[in-house]
Amino acid sequence: MKRSAHLPLTPRPVPPLRGDEPIVGVPDATVVDFWRFAMPDLRMNNTRGLFAEFLVHQAVGSHKPRVEWASHDVETDDGLRIEVKAGAYLQAWDQRAPSRIRFSGLRARTWSPDGGYSEAKSYNADVYVFAVQTAREHAVHNPLDTAQWEFYVLPRPVVAALDADSAGLGAVRAAAGPPVSFPALGDRIRSADPRPGTTAG
Repeated sequence: MKRSAHLPLTPRPVPPLRGDEPIVGVPDATVVDFWRFAMPDLRMNNTRGLFAEFLVHQAVGSHKPRVEWASHDVETDDGLRIEVKAGAYLQAWDQRAPSRIRFSGLRARTWSPDGGYSEAKSYNADVYVFAVQTAREHAVHNPLDTAQWEFYVLPRPVVAALDADSAGLGAVRAAAGPPVSFPALGDRIRSADPRPGTTAG
């Protein structure tokens, strides 16, 4: 049967990788070797952001997988959309001074397989989490220690009121108030849910 030109190429569902899957044609190499190559250092900007998303995913107890092209980073089992922004004072390279933390991409164009990217930028999450790795000395810097992270949580209406594509840590602190620790993060996210019928909405 001739396939319609408009029939989408829909990917088949696949189970999450375990890490021990062999890479066919590369002797003794597995997926975990690729992970070590691609993400060897949690101080790197992209990897730090992904790790912050993972922490939020764990904090809200989500079972939904990360979707690279989604308009938000984490989604709870009941559909709460969360955008995660991450920053740190220390980087993986030499610095003259600790980094000034600024969060970008607060509003962005959405993408769909039918229409591609939207023309206008928008705020696309219900709740925004700003994660800061707080270490200021490399001797004690440990991204795997959640005690070294602090989190600021804002509902979408508050972020939209900033009317900006990016915001510095000072502006986020002024809007969010004191940070929360990782053990309190899940409850804080839930309390910021602005959707109708929720505690905050």
